[in-house]
Amino acid sequence: MSENTTEKKRILIVDDEPDILNLTTKFLELGNYETLTSSNGKEAMKIIEQKYDQIDLVLLDIMMPGRSGYSVLEEIKTTDKYKDITVVLFTVKSFNEDIQKGKRLGADYYITKPFSGKELLKKINEILNN
Repeated sequence: MSENTTEKKRILIVDDEPDILNLTTKFLELGNYETLTSSNGKEAMKIIEQKYDQIDLVLLDIMMPGRSGYSVLEEIKTTDKYKDITVVLFTVKSFNEDIQKGKRLGADYYITKPFSGKELLKKINEILNN
């Protein structure tokens, strides 16, 4: 029996809006990605701590109750064993200062909501196949 060398890429989606979480999960799974989901920053960090070596990309909302996406981003990018995880900020905050803050904290990319499933998949494919 041969090993499956085309293992699916795994994406952690972090968003406090259940509809966005479900819709994004469906689009990414249609695009042949494996997904993990979290509805808040604290839970997202627990998943990252447990599965950081299995996560190819984190799609991270900024505005969440409790722990913000900026805080999660900063922890990922300042922790040696997590810093190589690709982080895409996924948010309605599209003002230049928000984008600049994300970049300063180490965000690799930025996708704004509302989004089209087709565009989201196209961008994720570009990022992960780079």
